[in-house]
Amino acid sequence: MSVDNLDTRDFILQKVAPIFNKQGYVGTSLSDLTKATGLTKGAIYFYFENKQELAVEAFKLNVKKMTSPLGIQISLYTNSIEKLRVLTNYYRNYYNMIIDNGGCPILNVGADSNNINPALFDAVKKVSKRLEKDLITIIQDGVINNEIRSNIDASVYGKNIYAMIEGSIFMASTRHDGSYINNMMDMIDQLIQEKFIS
Repeated sequence: MSVDNLDTRDFILQKVAPIFNKQGYVGTSLSDLTKATGLTKGAIYFYFENKQELAVEAFKLNVKKMTSPLGIQISLYTNSIEKLRVLTNYYRNYYNMIIDNGGCPILNVGADSNNINPALFDAVKKVSKRLEKDLITIIQDGVINNEIRSNIDASVYGKNIYAMIEGSIFMASTRHDGSYINNMMDMIDQLIQEKFIS
């Protein structure tokens, strides 16, 4: 694929990703896509096999926009406790980031695709598992490096903390109230302070 093709493909994704996130797969029509891009159906499907592939790639882009800044911030630290504090601080601002973009892409697409779009739902599961695994790895590294108590089960705590984060995002999104996320981050910080630190 040439540079021009990559540029056009990226252009299409940048234009349609917010629409898919706000309106969902079923709610996004072909006319929405052509209007957003200024391209014909044939031009769009020259770069993407079908609407399904376009939706999956749009989801990946939406997730990347939400998670890349967090990954960059975490990479600046070596201590696991500091990394976990970066995580909770990041999510304290998450609600303000997502309200203008139609909500959390993981939450939106997970709910939108469950039982009706296996390919999209599989993409959500893969992203969710990766984020959970990254969190577990931070905790495991903390135990190995004696930054976190040796009796901490990284898998259990990682899964629970990830579930707490996603649950608070769900509540904030459905109630239109970012305090659900902020309060949960306070609880996670307290958990880390009381359970993880020797």
